[in-house]
Amino acid sequence: MHVLVVEDEAEVAESLMRGLRRHGYDATGVGTGARALEAYDSADLVLLDLELPDIDGLEVCRRIRAASDMPIIAFTDRATELDRILGLQAGSDDCLGKPFGFRELMARIDAVMRRVRPQQRTVERLISHGPLQIDAATREVRLDGKLIEVTRKEFDLLYHLASRPGMVIPRQQLMAEIWGDPVSPTLGTQASRTIDTHVSTLRSKLGARSWILTVRGVGFRFGHG
Repeated sequence: MHVLVVEDEAEVAESLMRGLRRHGYDATGVGTGARALEAYDSADLVLLDLELPDIDGLEVCRRIRAASDMPIIAFTDRATELDRILGLQAGSDDCLGKPFGFRELMARIDAVMRRVRPQQRTVERLISHGPLQIDAATREVRLDGKLIEVTRKEFDLLYHLASRPGMVIPRQQLMAEIWGDPVSPTLGTQASRTIDTHVSTLRSKLGARSWILTVRGVGFRFGHG
């Protein structure tokens, strides 16, 4: 997923982008409202500072919202209730006051993406990758036409990865979306073992490790058998 960071403070922008990349996102940054209006349509999510040097951030938000249903999370130095309300009224899907923790930001990104694009979870009912077929309607997995018995969580994990081919899914995101655990900057031993066990079992059932690839230090992505 491509995130556009709109922030005129270079150090803040770079810190945000580094954190996003560590969690498997593709992140780019711009420092002005004018640049944001030129670049937002190539992104999947906009993180928008409302205090910009050229165009008022609220106006940038209104213009993006008038032209697109692009998910927007705004943030403001003036962390009063009124300022957050103005951000929401301008069209943002969420609005945070600075300073905010990166853990909270990741949780809010996940919440916004689930809320504004729920159709992404159901639009692709039958996923086919070579000999592998994953049917969301019947919750069946078939390899070379043969039914593969999987548990509910194994199916959810496989479908989640296969519906996002090429995308690296962070471990924290998998725990939040598959197991419903809160997003945390580091996973506990038990949570990490839970993911590894399910991945290992799926690889065994599918007959190849290459169906689910490990991206060291980040998470997993779907591969090919």
